[in-house]
Amino acid sequence: MLRDKTEIKPTEAELSLLNILWKMGPATVRQIHETVSQTQKTGYTTVLKILQIMHEKTLVVRDETNRAHIYAAANSETVTQSSLLKDLVLKAFGGSTSKLVMRALDNSTSKEEIEDIRQLLNQLEQKP
Repeated sequence: MLRDKTEIKPTEAELSLLNILWKMGPATVRQIHETVSQTQKTGYTTVLKILQIMHEKTLVVRDETNRAHIYAAANSETVTQSSLLKDLVLKAFGGSTSKLVMRALDNSTSKEEIEDIRQLLNQLEQKP
């Protein structure tokens, strides 16, 4: 049975590379490795292997028309975040979004973040 692409959960290392691709857009392994190397010590071949695995898992798409393959995220950041959040709500909060939000707000939430949340809630209430 084929699984929906949104059901495949990226590992921490894969999510790190996806964050780079979401910021950079489509990129070569070398470009991705250069960006990763700014914050962590990771070999080029490690980045390549992770991207190959991600391609097999359909987390990224690969353009093979040039010698240097170009990788891009298969799903948008929003789609991936929504899928991960849905999974977290089900597994850790018994399906309760309000429990998740209350736990998140229990921790250090800045006044700016609270205001952003208030504006979002106001927008949601205005929707028909």
